[in-house]
Amino acid sequence: MIVHHLKPAFQDNRGQITDIIQHTPFDSVTVITCVKGAIRANHYHKESIQYSYVLSGHILALTQLSDGPVEQAHLVSGDLLESHQFERHALHALEDSVLLIITRGPRGGKNYEDDTFRVSPLQRDIVSKQEK
Repeated sequence: MIVHHLKPAFQDNRGQITDIIQHTPFDSVTVITCVKGAIRANHYHKESIQYSYVLSGHILALTQLSDGPVEQAHLVSGDLLESHQFERHALHALEDSVLLIITRGPRGGKNYEDDTFRVSPLQRDIVSKQEK
């Protein structure tokens, strides 16, 4: 799991400019809304790299490579989760949230499901125990 806690590249009395990702070509950009308690993903991609940028809210991200340990991170507005090929990922909305999903690979429009491989809930019981 790679989490980027982004900082503004420029700031003045008019506001801030934050570069989310630089010098990288993309195939799709998607906005996903999540109501508190929603679970998104529980899948992996064989070809795509997915960037999940939190516009607002609070997300618990769980990821796993192969049969390795499950990693988790709390994401808030301005955080970017980078999920690589074959990395299982699940996103749990701890409050109403909005995500910007930026993808390299066949993961947009009519091809949305072509590179999505569903898995059983990624260690959901871990989330339940830790959030209680």
